[in-house]
Amino acid sequence: MGEVSADSITAEMLREAHETVRRSPLKVIHTPMIPWSQTTLPLNTSGDIHIKLENMQRTGSFKIRGVANQFARRLEGGNFVTMSAGNYGKSFAYACKHYRSKGKVVMPETAPISRSALIQSLGVEVERVPTPRLMDVVNRCVQEDNMTFMHSYDDPDLIAGHASLGFEILEVIAHPDVIVVCCGGGGLLAGVAAAIKLSGCENTRIYGVEPEGACTMYKSFAEKKPVGMDAKSIASGLAPPFAGVLPYKLCQRYVEDIVLVTDEEIKSAVSTLYKAGLVVEPSGTAAFAAVINNRIPDIYDKNVVVILSGGNIGKDELSNFPD
Repeated sequence: MGEVSADSITAEMLREAHETVRRSPLKVIHTPMIPWSQTTLPLNTSGDIHIKLENMQRTGSFKIRGVANQFARRLEGGNFVTMSAGNYGKSFAYACKHYRSKGKVVMPETAPISRSALIQSLGVEVERVPTPRLMDVVNRCVQEDNMTFMHSYDDPDLIAGHASLGFEILEVIAHPDVIVVCCGGGGLLAGVAAAIKLSGCENTRIYGVEPEGACTMYKSFAEKKPVGMDAKSIASGLAPPFAGVLPYKLCQRYVEDIVLVTDEEIKSAVSTLYKAGLVVEPSGTAAFAAVINNRIPDIYDKNVVVILSGGNIGKDELSNFPD
């Protein structure tokens, strides 16, 4: 992808993408946003906290939003390659099937085998490789097999699609004080933050949350440029090899801070949510883990939105989490 300026992500572009996602033949769900007080989840602070249930989204995560906008802007029947630990790959495969396109997903070897099998069941090829080799294999597919690379987080169409989640939040709370978002490569965080800020909510504080062992955006903020790392976390969907260039630029402009949670806190969050009847994968719980472990400053008596970004976790995986 060529260099894209943060200035190119405009309010008009995001609103157009929101309409594209809303009308998509992929049938993206307008997911519920429920008050924390109407659940059995523990709460150690007062305030009007809402939970956005993207774990109930079609294909099990927010990724379908960006994919819907990406595919709407590409030729039907194409030949696409991407890299994904699972959730983007699932949405990508679902879209390939609908749009009669060929597809291949390059996955890190650390991704659950069940995710690979699911993606293959939708008719898309999967190649599993060590994480440091992901882009090498993608580049080989582009050069040797004439495939078109579809980026799973560093793409303006994808980010604009994810912004639809931000607009849905504003339909419920016109001026939220705080929004807490899981962050991997930064596509969701960038899209939501841009939608909120470009809608006039200048005072809304937006926080990204990463695992300690996979904190590429946190390190990028510290080094003032997008960086990579040997990312390792139980939250594999939040562990890309590098932060996205465009997401980094947008997060620098619109995001208050990046905070970190431990893998143990993520595990505990999965269990806590499950006990309350919410099935959420490790990657989808980071924002929730940050709130219940007091990582987000000054939320007392504030309007707060916490995004549960995905629910793709099998019964076999759930057995590995504490009661």
